[in-house]
Amino acid sequence: MLGRRLYQAAIWFAAAVALACAAPARAADQTPITIGFGMALTGGLAPNGKAALLAMQIWQDQVNAHGGLLGRPVKLIYYDDQSNPSTVPGIYTKLLDVDHVDLAVSGYGTNMIAPAMPIMIQHKMTFLSLFGLAVNTEFHYPNYFSFVPTGGPEPKQSFAAGFFATAMAQNPKPKTLAIVGADAEFPHNAMDGARVSAKQYNLKIVYDHNYPPSTTDYTPIIRAIQATNPDLVLVCSYPPDTVGMVRAANEVGLKAKMFGGGMVGLQSTAIKAQLGPLLNGIVDYDFWLPWSKEASPDSLTFLKEYQAKATSAGVDPLGYYLPPFAYGYMQVLQQAVEGAKSLDQGKLADYLRSHTFKTVVGDVKFGANGEWSQARVLETQFRNIKGNSVDQFKNADTEVILWPSSLATGKVEYPYTKAKATN
Repeated sequence: MLGRRLYQAAIWFAAAVALACAAPARAADQTPITIGFGMALTGGLAPNGKAALLAMQIWQDQVNAHGGLLGRPVKLIYYDDQSNPSTVPGIYTKLLDVDHVDLAVSGYGTNMIAPAMPIMIQHKMTFLSLFGLAVNTEFHYPNYFSFVPTGGPEPKQSFAAGFFATAMAQNPKPKTLAIVGADAEFPHNAMDGARVSAKQYNLKIVYDHNYPPSTTDYTPIIRAIQATNPDLVLVCSYPPDTVGMVRAANEVGLKAKMFGGGMVGLQSTAIKAQLGPLLNGIVDYDFWLPWSKEASPDSLTFLKEYQAKATSAGVDPLGYYLPPFAYGYMQVLQQAVEGAKSLDQGKLADYLRSHTFKTVVGDVKFGANGEWSQARVLETQFRNIKGNSVDQFKNADTEVILWPSSLATGKVEYPYTKAKATN
């Protein structure tokens, strides 16, 4: 009897030890997978940055509701980069050396991505970026992957390809071009591409200048452009200067056959509503619209959830521009982790290089320098805008898709001066 009791006690003791040892293991399994990034939550890029953050939080909540990644919950760790590139190196150093995040992705925009690159390269991290134009042409980092519809073999040219294609389809063809943009990373890359396109189309560049990012009065710039009498005016700008350039063009009465092309900010609902009819006639890029033939049921489902939360979150109420892509690049990260079955940076990069990813903005495959293997940029024209109501921008007639022809919802009203007069 005593032997049996000793035997049972030994079994119970062994079971207790096993449970005690297993408990920390189970707890460790539930340690969140941390994903770190900087994001523009204040400053000029904040309207887009805050909308992107909401989309990423929607992804986080959905993933956690379905069991997380690799059986662990995910947690976003982020800091406000204040729309200021100088803050970015410190943010990513803290994320990697102090917070010890498992994964790091970029914030929004070329100017914020480029300063993070040396930190990510030093730490040998795989880096998935959001809306960076040809950032890796300076670094050639093999573990960089860009989530933006510019891409293909010539990402710098792809950004304004639709602007030039639309212009050169007119009869008579335009002959002269003015290029202008801020003295910063994104405009420099976009303007580099425009110069190549100008040579390709035998366009004479009559104005080619950068202005300081701190510029507040754009009227002298538009007057200087007007003095060169260009057929085409390509503006490569971020939201604050985009607003300034549009207002100045209307004030001066810019006479050009096409105006716009590379204006970041005109995709933001708040800026659209602010500028209202001043937008009429402008031809500009866009990446995704719910009335495009490329809009999938999944993308519209995401958009519905985003819009339901946008008002209370105080962000872009329509969310056509950045939110689908912010959600999409997190989908790519999720599929890479699940496909590689690992958080190992090298394995993740190998998986990203070798697979096609299903996202709400379509299938994505990465090519040279981590760019999309094929570019998918839209060119659109603002028309029929009256007053400053937000609701009108839900109407496809206010932003007509011009290019590519396979997705077009209308033809360009040309020239710009005539388009403005008929709106």
